[in-house]
Amino acid sequence: MNSWVRLHEDDHVVIALQPFAKGDKLTLEAGLVLELQDEVPKGHKVLTHAVRQGEHVLKFGYSIGVAKEDIAPGSWVHTHNMGTGLKGFVDYSYEQTAPEQVIGQSRDAGRSFQGFVRENGDVGIRNEIWIINTVGCINKTCEIIARKAHALYEGRVDGVYHFAHPFGCSQLGDDLVHTQKLLASLVNHPNAAAVLVIGLGCENNQIDAFKRAIGEHSDERVKFLKSQEAEDEIEEALELVEQLVGYAERFKREPISVSKLKLGLKCGGSDGLSGITANPLVGAVSDRLIEAGGTAILTEVPEMFGAETILMNRAANEQVFGKIVHLINDFKQYFIKHDQEIYENPSPGNKAGGISTLEEKSLGCTQKGGHAIVQDVVPYGERITSSGLNLLEAPGNDLVSVTALSAGGAHIVLFTTGRGTPFGGPVPTVKIATNSELAGRKKNWIDFNAGQLLEDKSMETLTDELWEQLISLASGEIQTHNERNGFKEIAIFKDGVIL
Repeated sequence: MNSWVRLHEDDHVVIALQPFAKGDKLTLEAGLVLELQDEVPKGHKVLTHAVRQGEHVLKFGYSIGVAKEDIAPGSWVHTHNMGTGLKGFVDYSYEQTAPEQVIGQSRDAGRSFQGFVRENGDVGIRNEIWIINTVGCINKTCEIIARKAHALYEGRVDGVYHFAHPFGCSQLGDDLVHTQKLLASLVNHPNAAAVLVIGLGCENNQIDAFKRAIGEHSDERVKFLKSQEAEDEIEEALELVEQLVGYAERFKREPISVSKLKLGLKCGGSDGLSGITANPLVGAVSDRLIEAGGTAILTEVPEMFGAETILMNRAANEQVFGKIVHLINDFKQYFIKHDQEIYENPSPGNKAGGISTLEEKSLGCTQKGGHAIVQDVVPYGERITSSGLNLLEAPGNDLVSVTALSAGGAHIVLFTTGRGTPFGGPVPTVKIATNSELAGRKKNWIDFNAGQLLEDKSMETLTDELWEQLISLASGEIQTHNERNGFKEIAIFKDGVIL
């Protein structure tokens, strides 16, 4: 294994694949020897070409920031000597540059997995019962119901789950709409064979209003209960769950084309290797699914800042280009409305892992979308309707964005991480480590090790391995760690006041 990697021939930096001490020597391309001027942690950047104050520093072949001072070759490049080069709003212009993309003619076009076909034609990969509460006041009630029902009906369905949240009451305007849309999209998710909606009775998110948000639905698949009107809400809820389990048992796994699969793409706790290993690997799997006619969903809008033109240049048409521009500018306006710096990112954990600026993080983040054409842009809380690569409106926060991806229709979320996290969303959440050290140390968190790309495996080999793991996961042959550990959570985006 080499001790460093350069990602593009024009880059000013190489990435350290091991820790270096001051005075260590690196042998670069063409035998050039570079002596390090600083101690450099693993995953961080070493400058190989002199950069003067005010000049851009290149990584991935793009600018990742501007030098705060003159920087000499061999120096450690990080937040102390480089800052963001991003400023305010940008004027974007449409150029029809999206490449041609052949769909349905890949080697996987005839591939299938074992899934569930619902009565409305949607496809699920789990046969679960979900309990959705309209308001946070009854979280504990719903938790008790889910726990009792899970024990009662284990083996008859794939589980009974409740997703606690604090909202649904004392909300106004867009916040209430976001809550209703997000929860309604979860109700309509095909991984849930059936759903019990439980309300309190006096909340803003009244069951009658929530029914309108859900839209057309089967009375056999979705049941409703108002707690204030029930003599014993737990007993009545368990009776309703028994009916829902009977309904769910009608569904059996059957062969379904991989073109029906939807993958959510997310990264969190990133490090300097995220854009080298795990994110490009996810991009390769995303491209492979899309070539077979499937769907991938990319979100984390603030982590597109600085790399958004790459996505805009892949817009399917001018209308989609306009949607991407609105997506980016609308989120910038959200920051401004709250008097926050638009480009205040990355997080402390990201910086410790070697990411110095938002544009560096974004250039790595967007690699999860592979090279596919962007077919559509979908508002927060709504469901994906177009196959291919879709952009979904949501922030970078891990749990909020994974929830949005799940509500959008993702059957599985691919979650890349360089530092690790145990959580999981409503759907199977595949944790993909950027480095082997994390994968070995947190075996109860990590489902796949992309760090092998820096060791003994090729991108093609690991793409095949992750692809086969996803087929097995979709077919119910294996589970993710978040499923086995019972870590299935949601978080809902909040912007306004609470009464």
